Amino acid sequence: MRTTTRAAGVALLALTAVTACSSGSGDTGAAASGAAAACEPAGEPVTLTFTSWIPGIEDVVALWNEDNPDIQVEVQTGPNGNGGTYQNFFNQLEAGNAPDLGQVEYDALPNFRVQDGLVDLSACDDVVAAQDEFVDWTWQQVQLGEDDAVYAIPQDAGPMALFYRADLFEQYGIEVPTTWEEFATAAEQVRATGGYITNFSQADVNQFAGLVWQAGGSWFGNDGDQWTVDLTSEESEKVAAYWDDLIERDLVSTYPGWTTEWDNAYNTGEVWTWNSAVWGANSIMTGAPDTAGAWRVAPSPQWEDGGESAGNWGGSTTVVFQGTEHVYEAAQFALWLNTSEEALTALIEAANLYPATTEGAALPALAEGVEFYGGQPIYDVFAEASTQVSPDFVWGPTMTQVYNDVSDGFSTAISGDQTLPEALAEAEESTVAALEAQAIPVAS
Repeated sequence: MRTTTRAAGVALLALTAVTACSSGSGDTGAAASGAAAACEPAGEPVTLTFTSWIPGIEDVVALWNEDNPDIQVEVQTGPNGNGGTYQNFFNQLEAGNAPDLGQVEYDALPNFRVQDGLVDLSACDDVVAAQDEFVDWTWQQVQLGEDDAVYAIPQDAGPMALFYRADLFEQYGIEVPTTWEEFATAAEQVRATGGYITNFSQADVNQFAGLVWQAGGSWFGNDGDQWTVDLTSEESEKVAAYWDDLIERDLVSTYPGWTTEWDNAYNTGEVWTWNSAVWGANSIMTGAPDTAGAWRVAPSPQWEDGGESAGNWGGSTTVVFQGTEHVYEAAQFALWLNTSEEALTALIEAANLYPATTEGAALPALAEGVEFYGGQPIYDVFAEASTQVSPDFVWGPTMTQVYNDVSDGFSTAISGDQTLPEALAEAEESTVAALEAQAIPVAS
């Protein structure tokens, strides 16, 4: 599912608000308290509560309830995480009445972990045994740097690839780029036709993070005791300088994402490509309906000729919250929801969710050609991309603050008052300050 990157700072505010509910024992960083929770069946009928914002999740949960009379799940729906649900989760954890399970995106997991809000499921044998069912990098995302821990069950992923207007590239005799160097050259050729090769939106910081991810960079690190912040890594600087150059030369448009202007740019053919996540297929179909049949999908351009690297944008997990009395039953439901063919097919059909399991990517619901994309079986491209995502990218514990600060800096850069690399440097400083203000140790 798409991650909302521009929010009202609710995750950061929530993190500050619940400092008092952490262990209070001096635990600092990703490894707050904790041995794995006991994972034993209740031996009697159980009712679990589960909060999610996936469209149609009620119908999917109904499938489980029909076949599992002794483990019933009551589903609660709400806005996306940064739209209010994360705030609710933090408030509920503080009050001691959090749901048994909840939907949490990969980039938000550290926020909950530093407050000891997540159950470590590694004592559940079925959970540990399921590791091989998932794409490697998604499992590492839920371990949060602790090799023997499992703080969530991966749900979906957002491997990135290049959506492009095949008809326009063919009409003007421009080669579809396979490297970022070729992409810059093609940008000049596309601009000569009056169009733009793509759009750079200052608000979509998750997309930019995905590009850094593809380049081999990571914005955070954690050794169990303290965090490192590195928004200005060599890889980040390279990606920022690349896009800064395209913006300065007016080779990319800069419409705010998810706006009427953004949709119109794609619907009219003014913008030709979008390097986006798998869920972007639906965004184009709904935002640019007049272009049906004209689009195709190709692997993301590479930094080196012949490279095989992909970024990721978005993706969620199912977590079990501290305070539950039914770890075993919650783990069983979370595994079914995210590994069974029945559940994954229902999630694909209800919400176009792209599974995090290796077998999920090969389900019949994803195997057929997509009419809007000229009959191309586009999910084959994303299945390959998902195997090329590095497992080493680490999210920090104040990502909403990071997104807001980077977005503000990018907006200033687009107006010409600073550069993208300068925006990253400022955001790194503010991120360190935010961590220190919350007594989260940061490496000097």
